[in-house]
Amino acid sequence: MAESTRYLIPAQAVDVVTEIKRSRFVAHIAHSHNTDSALQIISREKARHPDARHHCWAFIACPPLSASAIRFSDDGEPSGTAGKPILNVLQYSHYGEIICVISRYFGGIKLGAGGLIRAYSNSTQAALEKLSVKEIVQLSEIEIQFDYPFESSIRHYLQSNNININHVGYEESVIFQLEIEKNQIPQLMQQARNLCKGQVHLVKVEPGILC
Repeated sequence: MAESTRYLIPAQAVDVVTEIKRSRFVAHIAHSHNTDSALQIISREKARHPDARHHCWAFIACPPLSASAIRFSDDGEPSGTAGKPILNVLQYSHYGEIICVISRYFGGIKLGAGGLIRAYSNSTQAALEKLSVKEIVQLSEIEIQFDYPFESSIRHYLQSNNININHVGYEESVIFQLEIEKNQIPQLMQQARNLCKGQVHLVKVEPGILC
């Protein structure tokens, strides 16, 4: 599956408290754009809840379909009963750049493995339902080069498709510096080749991001 260039991220942090059999689960969801920021949030939540027995967490500090910065921890709970259930709920939400830390205050009643999985999953879901989000768009900066007679046709195509021209250079040929979603580049180049009778070149591509 191709990685989307548009996805939702947390607009602001949210805290939701869930009580299950006298244990309190404090779920904190926030924006986390990379691993370092996620680890800082985990440390902060541990400091906010020093009396909690466990601080279980999961994060997707990258676009939702990327696996470049995904981690989770059970923090002392039985293996597979906390961090992975939290991560599963986050992945199902299809949000990116997101972290959930759940601080558990033990109430004296053991929940068992199945009960813990349900508790951490439900706590994560409850926090997601309170979350406000915003969309970001990943843009790439590209340069295309073509002969002068085709400039008006290329300009018209770009304007018709709301593709930004950041800079124009006039040398031996025309160079347009553009901002475009990465997954739109193949279609752009195909249309540009049609308009320029094959005489167009993709000079460079640089990744970017737009909130």
